[in-house]
Parts: sequence; C-alpha cells; structure tokens
Amino acid sequence: MQAPESDPESITGINITPLVDVVLVLLIIFMATAPLLHRRALNVNLPKAAKSERVATETVRVELQLGGKILLDGAALTVPDMIRELKRLIELQPAAHVAVAADKAVPYGEVVTLLDDIKQAGIKRVGLEVRVR
Repeated sequence: MQAPESDPESITGINITPLVDVVLVLLIIFMATAPLLHRRALNVNLPKAAKSERVATETVRVELQLGGKILLDGAALTVPDMIRELKRLIELQPAAHVAVAADKAVPYGEVVTLLDDIKQAGIKRVGLEVRVR
C-alpha cells in the first residue's frame, strides 16, 4: 500500500482568527465590567474598640397607599404634617432611619415626590421596602 500524498491545497494549519476575535471580545467585556466589580468589592477596615454597645436605631415607616394617603407609623397624615413630624424626629434622633413602603400600583412620580418631601424634612437615611419573592 502506498501512503496518500498530501494535496497541495489542503489546509494543515489551524485558523486562529476566530479564536483571536473571541478573546478580544471577552477582554473588552472584562475591561468594561471590572470597575463595577471593584466598586462592590471594596473592603473597609473599621477601627476596633475595646468596649462597644449595639445601639438600635429607630426606623420610622412611611407608607404611601394607592389613593395618595400617607401613613407615618400607622397614623394618617398630610404631607405638611408628615414633614413637621419628621423634622421633630430628626431633632430628637439625628441618625433616624425612614423606611418607605409604597403600593406597587402607585405611580413612580408620586414615590419620588414623597422621597423629596422626606429629604426636605432633613432625613438623610431613607430605605425602600420591597417584598422578597
């Protein structure tokens, strides 16, 4: 038996052009997402104290119902009354937290207006309540 002769036009090498294209696309993706990952992964070394106490901060719940009704810890208030109560609270507890719970059918603009009113009262720490599925 005779060994088959190689065809002068047959491809014997590997075409690396598609491999280079894929590697460059992956490099671009990693370069674009690396700053986002770095911001999340910042570690802060806090100083340690010999003695410490956990102080519970009071969280005030502000609810925005579908009809525009505002409840502050279960009590129905108008917007000016809510702002006045939050200003009084911030005088007593400067580090007070506010948790906003809005009905999912409430328009986004009304929620933003409520958040602006809360910020106007001087509250610096505001959280939005969501339901975990």
